Amino acid sequence: MKKMIIHGGKPLKGDVWIGGAKNSTVALIPASILSRTTVVLEGVPRIADVDNLMDLLGEMDVKCKFEETTLTIDPENIKRSPLPAGKIKSLRASYYFMGALLGRFGKAVVGFPGGDDIGPRPIDQHIRGFEALGANVDNEDDKIIITAPEEGLRGAKISLAMPSVGATMNIIMASVTANGQTVIENAAKEPEIIDLAIFLNNMGAVIRGAGTDTIRINGVSQLKAKASHTIIPDRIEAGTYISLAACIGNGIRIHNVITEHLYSYLAKIEEMGVVTDVDEDSIFVYPAGDLKMVQIKTEPYPGFATDLQQPITPLLLTAKTGEGIIIDNIYPKRVGHVPELRKMGGEICVENNIILIHPSSKLKGMDVNAGEIRAGAALMIAGLMADGETVIHNAGNILRGYDRVQDKIRKLGGDITVVEE
Repeated sequence: MKKMIIHGGKPLKGDVWIGGAKNSTVALIPASILSRTTVVLEGVPRIADVDNLMDLLGEMDVKCKFEETTLTIDPENIKRSPLPAGKIKSLRASYYFMGALLGRFGKAVVGFPGGDDIGPRPIDQHIRGFEALGANVDNEDDKIIITAPEEGLRGAKISLAMPSVGATMNIIMASVTANGQTVIENAAKEPEIIDLAIFLNNMGAVIRGAGTDTIRINGVSQLKAKASHTIIPDRIEAGTYISLAACIGNGIRIHNVITEHLYSYLAKIEEMGVVTDVDEDSIFVYPAGDLKMVQIKTEPYPGFATDLQQPITPLLLTAKTGEGIIIDNIYPKRVGHVPELRKMGGEICVENNIILIHPSSKLKGMDVNAGEIRAGAALMIAGLMADGETVIHNAGNILRGYDRVQDKIRKLGGDITVVEE
């Protein structure tokens, strides 16, 4: 167990570079086993989820080498190894091995996935997608056993009940080697899905329509990596640092950003009164003046991302007028950061899964708990704003999703240390 110790109240200034997208990386690494040749991923973030996924690959005799931001994955001698519940429960995104193993071997035995506790996140759409492709799905001893028919998976038309990122990605991975054409309707449109499609197409897959609500996949016999793939920048990490810069920055430039991926988020902070300069691949955030409250509703992409509702919360606490409202339509129970911010002096509460925020006086350092990745990010920003010392327990959750966060904040002038409990 790790804890993060922050001595707050110090204005931050300088430049920060955004790493590769966590939500792409955790799908691309499992997808790499679909290749019959060595895969090279560039721009891989230094996060704990990558280490966990590499451990899972090691259990399947897949060789990995991680240097700087380059991850080399050699699946040539991969074995069909069941993935036990123990390590699987350490991260939600391990469920991408379902689609990847099914697409590569026609069978997947995977422990029920774990990850952040942000309310129900059922995998029923994943299962229905696999069944539509002809697979049989059983539950046994806390494991999911997915088996393709002897003649292989067959293409199908699959209409998702809601545009789930995880289900869209898993169905893509399972169907790239299926017989015939698969059509995914009401597909999720997130940039990370486009990233996955580009990665697989460069290995010989035939995927069209990624980024729209209808994706078509024509199955091929096998995939082979031909060149390295550079992961897109992490839009959630970028949004987190923008919030941090507006809360306690004295002029911070965020580099390696695709601004189009942040349109809804940037529109909200502009509505609040935050002033930015947006360049081709960077955003400069000026010291904030008097800000006003806004209402935020999370929606599927290109709407306001659920992963950014918590990092923007400390910024709302700094507003001078009005009442802030956050309604998370994706994960309504994603409110674990609220009682922790209240400990620090934040005027914030939850009523009927709606977060209500009022202008708050100076926050004070406290012992708080990071229940999951984005809640931890919100508390980290609050700790940097607060007077005195903040200790964030379960800080490993922050490290799961934020690339070299301690180094980056220190370079901005923050007093932050991560130690073992």
